[in-house]
Amino acid sequence: MRIARFSIDGNVAFGAVEGDKQDELVLDIIKGIPFADFELSGTKVPLSKVRLLPPVLPNKVVAFGRNYAEHARELGNEVPDAPFAFFKPSTSVVGPGDDIQYPPFSRELHHEAELAVVIGRLCREVPRDRVKDVIFGYTCANDVTARDVQKREKQWARAKGFDTSCPLGPWVETDLTVDAANDLTVQLTVNGEQRQLGRTSEMIHPIEDLIVNISEAMTLLPGDVILTGTPAGVGPLSVGDEVAVTIEGIGTLTNKVVKRG
Repeated sequence: MRIARFSIDGNVAFGAVEGDKQDELVLDIIKGIPFADFELSGTKVPLSKVRLLPPVLPNKVVAFGRNYAEHARELGNEVPDAPFAFFKPSTSVVGPGDDIQYPPFSRELHHEAELAVVIGRLCREVPRDRVKDVIFGYTCANDVTARDVQKREKQWARAKGFDTSCPLGPWVETDLTVDAANDLTVQLTVNGEQRQLGRTSEMIHPIEDLIVNISEAMTLLPGDVILTGTPAGVGPLSVGDEVAVTIEGIGTLTNKVVKRG
């Protein structure tokens, strides 16, 4: 099931996305919230009549860096022995169609296409064989990075945590198994030109390892998001660019880069 979060007539709701053709998609409005038992209302609205929002509002976004060997090498970094985590604040999250605002303190903004894992239940110290039980679903992400700031500052808070640096969407796909999610095509285009192309099977540490690693340290809450790393091919974004992340079996997340302010 594809679960979207959207606004219509000033109201915010969740809905199940139905249909195959983009121009014929409809939303069956959900009664309640998707992280608990819910029912479909049977009230349907065309996707074209709503504004899609970030599919979840995470308490925290835990991102894992250098999880693809070729990406680590392209930036001159060593491949880490263990998962390497950092945070993006909830205020960095935007949805499909929202603008990525080019931060005024950077001159080198980069795209990073990533598979995002959405947590479905409160959990801590998750054993590897129970990881599947705590996952709600998967969505597309763009870990937008001020690369010049990342290079000169030891902490990545500003380089990767600025407002609008974490587009998510267009919805959460709940039907993928963990095994399937560990072998999906991830690609990114800028103005229609392909920049990144890889598979999640190239990850150094698969999804299970990432969730075991971070849940050893902290409690994960429903709606929290885990970013799993980006394949090689990261590169610059300019004001006016349209950047699209497409992940097999999930969908496409599209955003435009604008000048802040």
